[in-house]
Amino acid sequence: MNLFKKLLSTKHGIIGAQKYCRATFCSILHSAVDHSVEVHSPDQEVVIALGSNVGDRLNNFNQALQLMRKSGIHITKHGCLYETAPAYVTDQPRFLNSAVRAVTKLGPHELLGVLKTIERNMGRSGGIRYGPRPIDLDILFYGKYQIGSDKLTVPHERIWERPFVMAPLMDLLGLVIDSDTVACWHSLSTDSDGLFGLWDKLGGESLIGKEGMKRVLPIRNHLWEWSKKTSVMGADIIDIGAQSTRPMASRISAEEELDRLIPVLEAVLEMPEMEEKLVSVDTFYSDVASEAVKKGAHLVNDVSAGQLDPNMLKMVASLDVPYIAMHMRGDPTTMQSRDNLQYSDVCSQVASELFSRVKDAELSGVPAWRIILDPGIGFSKKTEHNLDILTGLPVIRSEIAKRSLAASHAPLLIGPSRKRFLGEICNRPAAGERDPATIASVTAGIFGGANIVRVHNVRDNVDAVKVCDAMLKERSIQL
Repeated sequence: MNLFKKLLSTKHGIIGAQKYCRATFCSILHSAVDHSVEVHSPDQEVVIALGSNVGDRLNNFNQALQLMRKSGIHITKHGCLYETAPAYVTDQPRFLNSAVRAVTKLGPHELLGVLKTIERNMGRSGGIRYGPRPIDLDILFYGKYQIGSDKLTVPHERIWERPFVMAPLMDLLGLVIDSDTVACWHSLSTDSDGLFGLWDKLGGESLIGKEGMKRVLPIRNHLWEWSKKTSVMGADIIDIGAQSTRPMASRISAEEELDRLIPVLEAVLEMPEMEEKLVSVDTFYSDVASEAVKKGAHLVNDVSAGQLDPNMLKMVASLDVPYIAMHMRGDPTTMQSRDNLQYSDVCSQVASELFSRVKDAELSGVPAWRIILDPGIGFSKKTEHNLDILTGLPVIRSEIAKRSLAASHAPLLIGPSRKRFLGEICNRPAAGERDPATIASVTAGIFGGANIVRVHNVRDNVDAVKVCDAMLKERSIQL
């Protein structure tokens, strides 16, 4: 039997929630597992949680996502990636956890069946409840429906007590409610302030970074807890590029770029001192990115964020490496044009345009947990824009958070080193004379939340980064 009821929302404290909650309702479905009552209305938006602690956990995630896409589940957003301590049954390996937001035409029990089939095909058997498993796929939300049957309960009955589920779930949301379906998800929570209130009462962001839950980025053969220290591009990460992206630089072909790049990349990777370091390839060509990763590069650094090669985002998705998406308007020959330098609010507009690139990347199959953001200092920016960005990194994060908390949590990279705007401010026409100004810029950026800094003078900037990190650590202890 079907029973549909309107749930009147009384949630408060969420940006835009009242507007949407007044315009929508959530439906309750109680039934036996009877396919005659499946919901087959047009696309339903769903949230699916992922967990794994057996075998190659990250590969298990990638395989599960691929199988989901092939089964009629169109993934639109990814949460961050978390390594978490096991719950309930504690004598087992640590888990990887995340969640995805997707659209499907499958009914709720059909969707459950597809997910269970994926679990079985990936080697999950009965075993101990809450025990080790290669993959665990749970439906957290299904459209606007609250479902109760012999085999399926939605929202998932234990969401509200599990930080390792709530954290990636929150990542899939924005501070601004973007649909009446999301407003309904808030109304289905057990807290009067919706999912945000519930997450805060569990501990919220204060839980992240502790031993029980780490937000990580997969790179090379390990999980990088990037927020623990500021990384230096030049010391921790070696960025290799074979094409100039300075203003008005002419473009060379992918073939010529490869001819320049590969011999240098191979030589660098063979150096003994590179054993613990990461190598990024600076390119906007998908073919160059592919070949460089095959040769051993660990990251792709794209100044165009996929705008100069229509194949780049799909290629990065297939390479399974971190992707640095930088903000730039136009290309190096046009980025400093009058039109591309027009901003009414540079931080807000950079945030909005970066989010659009993240959205396209995710729709192409690049998970949010592999994305690093760069606001593009010196690229389609005037001096005042660069200064606003350096002092406005928290604003950029908060603006992105309105649309996607996952994207707002991404590592931030800045590259002010020896840029022309520093020479203009300090009257230093020679780039090599701008190192003190670079250190000042790097310091401001780190205190604003930058996680990676790209520099030329490695020694002096490494020292500056160490001092900044020490001060931030001391401040966190005092808090």
